[in-house]
Amino acid sequence: MQESRGETPSRASWRHFTPHTSGVTPRPASTAALVLFIAFACNMIGRGIADSFMVFVLPLSEEFGWTRARVSSVYSAFLVVTGLAAPLTGLMIDRWGPRVVYPLGMLLLASASLVSANLSMLWQFQLCIGLLAGLGVSMLGMVPASILISRWFRERMSTAMGVAYAGFGTGTIVMVPLAQRSIELQGWRDTYTTMGVATLAILPLLLLLPWRRIAGDRPVRAKTDPLPSTTREALLKALRTRAYWQIVQVFSFTSITTFSVITQVVPFLVQSGLSPLAAASAFGTAGLLSIFGILISGWTADRFGYRWAATASFASTFLGIVSLLAFSWTQAPWLVVAFVICFGSAMGARGPIVSSLAARHFGGPSFATIYGTMFACMSVSGALAAFIAGWLYDVTGGYRAGLFFSMTTILVAASPFWMPRPITGPPPDRARG
Repeated sequence: MQESRGETPSRASWRHFTPHTSGVTPRPASTAALVLFIAFACNMIGRGIADSFMVFVLPLSEEFGWTRARVSSVYSAFLVVTGLAAPLTGLMIDRWGPRVVYPLGMLLLASASLVSANLSMLWQFQLCIGLLAGLGVSMLGMVPASILISRWFRERMSTAMGVAYAGFGTGTIVMVPLAQRSIELQGWRDTYTTMGVATLAILPLLLLLPWRRIAGDRPVRAKTDPLPSTTREALLKALRTRAYWQIVQVFSFTSITTFSVITQVVPFLVQSGLSPLAAASAFGTAGLLSIFGILISGWTADRFGYRWAATASFASTFLGIVSLLAFSWTQAPWLVVAFVICFGSAMGARGPIVSSLAARHFGGPSFATIYGTMFACMSVSGALAAFIAGWLYDVTGGYRAGLFFSMTTILVAASPFWMPRPITGPPPDRARG
């Protein structure tokens, strides 16, 4: 890939968002825009329904008498399955394409919500939310989105990844407060039924999309040495690189930080005196801010480089956790506002940075599988964090231990950008005057 020349940033346009494949005529910008919309919308639906489980924690605990750690294990199971399914999703994209993967993911997610409305045993929730929803969200999430974006976008890859990741925050701000309000009006069982029916109604729209055109062409190989042709050889070669494990470290420990906080923040705020709807709205607002944080992060990475964009987001996350910790001692409303602004604006902000790094280092015919293994490490780490946060609450009777734990992990997540041999990768492609 050669850097574009002779064009100033002010003249950047949708032609930066058309595919660049060797020997292939660029496709229409309208198709590239459709790719972005699909990635954004499916991330919004999948992540929104997944994060809505946060407002089901207290109703399930109260109705069945389960401890916080036991209820959190349902979300942990979901994250484990989502992570372990990521390589499978990558292989399915490589073999059958998005035409099969996206509709199947939507069907599984709708089925999980509909079945959950009739459950009463913990293992049933772990199987339904964990297995079915986990598989569905994996097939709707960033693994297929990253594959499509890597095929259609070049100079502004981090920005495009940011748009896709912004679906996460949009799903949180839309789904979480709606789910909380629905639970208050009709109970958690009818809420799950409503979510399932609404999700199922989207399936025909997915089936009608022009998937042959959307699938595009093979992704461009990275600037570095081309990966071997077979998927197995490509993965083994990636595993022997320093960059692979640095990316995994950033992905995994960022996930630990995030999920150790978000799985407990709504119950924490409720037990601190906020109404359930106010607590859910605070979490949803954090999700709303994450939309802007993700988009700014992707643009900043394209413009100024990965290190400074990532470091700014890590610092914001750290300050947000400090604000929440201070709130546990002094319940001043402005501390909740500080948490929402700092933590929310950085939630998911590393996603486009790390995904772009992965695409630039390992982009090629086997990128789906390689990225899937990275995503698996991230999700499994998040599952472990969700369980640890619940366990720390049960052991200590409070949330401070979990917050100190998350403050430590964010430092580990940021370290690959400041090591003697930092994770950088090929410089971002950006226009030069």
